[in-house]
Amino acid sequence: MSEHGDKAAIGLIGLGTMGSALALNIADNGYKIAVTNRTVSRVAEFTAEAGELSKNIIGCDDLESFVNSLASPRAIILMVPAGKPFDDQIEALKPYLDKGDTLIDAGNTNFHDTRRRDAALAADGFRFVGMGVSGGEEGARFGPSIMVGGPVESYEPIEPIIKAISAKYEGDPCTAHLGPDGAGHFVKTVHNGIEYADMQLIAEVWGILRDGQGKSAAEVGALFDRWNEGDLKSYLVEITGKALAATDKETAKPMVDIILDRAGQKGTGRWTVIEALGLGQSASTIEAAVGARSWSAAKDVREAGAEILTVTPEGGPAVSEEDLADALLSARILAYAQGFDILTAASETYDWDLDMARVAEIWRAGCIIRSALLDDISAAFRGEMPKDRLILAPAFAERLKSGSAALRRVVASAAMNGQPTPAFSAALAYFDTMRLARGTTDLVQAQRDFFGAHGFERVDQPGAHHGPWAMNAK
Repeated sequence: MSEHGDKAAIGLIGLGTMGSALALNIADNGYKIAVTNRTVSRVAEFTAEAGELSKNIIGCDDLESFVNSLASPRAIILMVPAGKPFDDQIEALKPYLDKGDTLIDAGNTNFHDTRRRDAALAADGFRFVGMGVSGGEEGARFGPSIMVGGPVESYEPIEPIIKAISAKYEGDPCTAHLGPDGAGHFVKTVHNGIEYADMQLIAEVWGILRDGQGKSAAEVGALFDRWNEGDLKSYLVEITGKALAATDKETAKPMVDIILDRAGQKGTGRWTVIEALGLGQSASTIEAAVGARSWSAAKDVREAGAEILTVTPEGGPAVSEEDLADALLSARILAYAQGFDILTAASETYDWDLDMARVAEIWRAGCIIRSALLDDISAAFRGEMPKDRLILAPAFAERLKSGSAALRRVVASAAMNGQPTPAFSAALAYFDTMRLARGTTDLVQAQRDFFGAHGFERVDQPGAHHGPWAMNAK
């Protein structure tokens, strides 16, 4: 497949878990790839591990030989830590590059850094691509969802390789050039924000069934297996069933029961919330999930709270498995909707012209949030949507209306039983807010005007107005 003779079609720096998997994917698709790594010994180790694929791999011990092994114009994927290490790697490479060479950031990167690097490298005559890659190690090896941002002329030379290594959904590559500069990394960030919400909602179902109904891990795992055959079909539901069915070899207990309930986060969920607020958008379901991970980190405080903050919940009825399924589907729709609202706002703010239907389509395979909903989301964006809001699209509005009663019962029952459901509660509050023609912000505006003379709009007159409490009110 290579048209470059002895030269490699593409290069990759950084042979960690994801970098190694991506390099093997490229080699497996018939492209010759040059690789190097900060710890040089890893290069020979990786080449040996590649086995038969090593014939498509050129291992290099230094940057000069690495760059010289690439066909011009060069394309180099960087899989190095975000922040200063990434900038340092760019500076180390630049002396060996020619004008027109392309650097590709395939890591989890803040899109503001992508925009900055794109502008700086363009000024020096180089090209830059910010490429979001989702799917974990298995996805990187066998086909991830790939979200590309940068100048079109930077993407076109590498497009055949990117399409070849991406996941396929019914033959359609799960990749697209989404827009200039940071568009690809921003879409990946929001993908991860939705992922946070989806994972938290699933975890809250687990908590309701374990703590509220005394279900075992195996029983709940079997339920998720059944759900994965219907409307809730998704990668996260699938792996949840498998994770809950797994047994620890050392203790013979369910694996989940001996895992410490303290979660980490790499920042993309938090970035989603920060950017949503900056864009004036609601990401309440995602924010609840980010908050839940932060609370989980306070393990010692929670253990003290279990002793000090003792209360006896009033107790509520146990919810049915059908209610939980309907509530999970409704909350998942609302989380996706908030994510796409953030993407829409960013697209307008940064002039990206994101194709939301295509974003949904490239998430249908390879990525972590792939689910049965995404075909319907794509169809909704290609059809008529009142106010351009996913929750108002006919298919989703009907699902939300029919599922809202179950969502309400789940949140109410959990609250009465003293079980925290931050993501479900946030989803319900968002749903109820968005169906309320007149809310309570009229009083907030009155308060703001009272203490700060901020003014307000009236329902019956144009312009800015003040209330009778104003110092100069007549």
